[in-house]
Amino acid sequence: MLHISFIRENPQLVRDSLKKRKDREKLHWVDDLLKKDQECRRLLAQAQELRTRRNLASQEINALQKAGKDIRGKVAEVKAIPDKIKAVEDRMAVLQENIRHCLMRIPNILHESVPVGDSEKDNVVVKKWGKPGKADMPPHGEWLEQHGQADFSRAAKVAGAGFYYLKDKMALLDLALQRFAVGHLLQKGFTLIQPPLMMNRAAYEGVIDIADFQNVMYKAQDEDLYLIATSEHPMVAMFKDEVLEEKALPIKLVGISPCFRKEIGSHGVDTRGLFRVHQFNKVEQVIICRPEDSWQLHEEIQKNTEEIVQQLGIPYRVVNICTADIGSIAAKKYDIEAWFPREQAYREITSASNCTSYQAVRLNIRCQKGQEREYVHTLNNTALATGRIIRAIIENFQQEDGSMQVPEALQKYMDGIKRIE
Repeated sequence: MLHISFIRENPQLVRDSLKKRKDREKLHWVDDLLKKDQECRRLLAQAQELRTRRNLASQEINALQKAGKDIRGKVAEVKAIPDKIKAVEDRMAVLQENIRHCLMRIPNILHESVPVGDSEKDNVVVKKWGKPGKADMPPHGEWLEQHGQADFSRAAKVAGAGFYYLKDKMALLDLALQRFAVGHLLQKGFTLIQPPLMMNRAAYEGVIDIADFQNVMYKAQDEDLYLIATSEHPMVAMFKDEVLEEKALPIKLVGISPCFRKEIGSHGVDTRGLFRVHQFNKVEQVIICRPEDSWQLHEEIQKNTEEIVQQLGIPYRVVNICTADIGSIAAKKYDIEAWFPREQAYREITSASNCTSYQAVRLNIRCQKGQEREYVHTLNNTALATGRIIRAIIENFQQEDGSMQVPEALQKYMDGIKRIE
């Protein structure tokens, strides 16, 4: 979230960013926040003044007692002060809760390079790679079942729609993709992390939009635990309430985990397949860094993922997400959209976000720089989500006889298998 002191010092910048996001309903929150903040600081000063008065009155009582004078008036004054302090603090607590409620919902400040737009149609293509092809084939879900590589009907029987059994060589391909992506990032100096698959709400509120708890997250019944939607979340939250040494930054992590999300596709290719499902495997990049390094590192993690997609041989384009389509956590976001020949369309497979200090403020993660402490910046980018990449491989590596060629970069992880027939 934005720190209240930032809003206090930059109210117009916050308003301008909200206008770019087409989030005008929150514009009046800025003035309301500033008024509540001013009142809260006034009450804080009042509480401090009351405590000072109580201490002075106690000293006066001691002096009066030593002088043998009447202390009843001063004693009555001292006895009344705690109730006054409590009344002030109760009012402060209400104001602070209201302030936090708003702060948790005001989105991040957009970077100046984010294109202004009204919808996803205004996202800007900044790069294309590879030659888009065509494919005359059944939907990838049907292809998987026809080739004995997945079972969606039995998965629906035991878990419902949006789940699947991945089988045989395709299950091996899923593992090969994970190993390939992890190996690529280990060579870049990343540290491999297998995170907890559940997080408590206090930690989760530090890394996501509050609305995601209702729309995206799975909650364990009667437990303060939520299944993770991506390994980015526990990897960033692992530094909650910590002060990191400047020399330890940047921290580069690659997470590998299953991910769980309520949202799934509702029609077409997403109904019976791997593209948008409730459970999937993903390799994720996370960087914790000094503020002055974050924009360079944002380009770096984007480059890392492009190298992975290029080595797999999948045509793609890079899109700079516009102001109306970007999520509340990110200050800037690139998407990689792979080419899907059957649809003759590009569709998103990865997202690279610079969240600046937004998550760090919520989680209270700071960096010690000399005698001062400042909030770190956090960045994340998908290295690959295996289900979406598998679909892209099926369509882009389709052979005339209906089989699928295994990308050369994965063959060493496939026990010598070069083709799935």
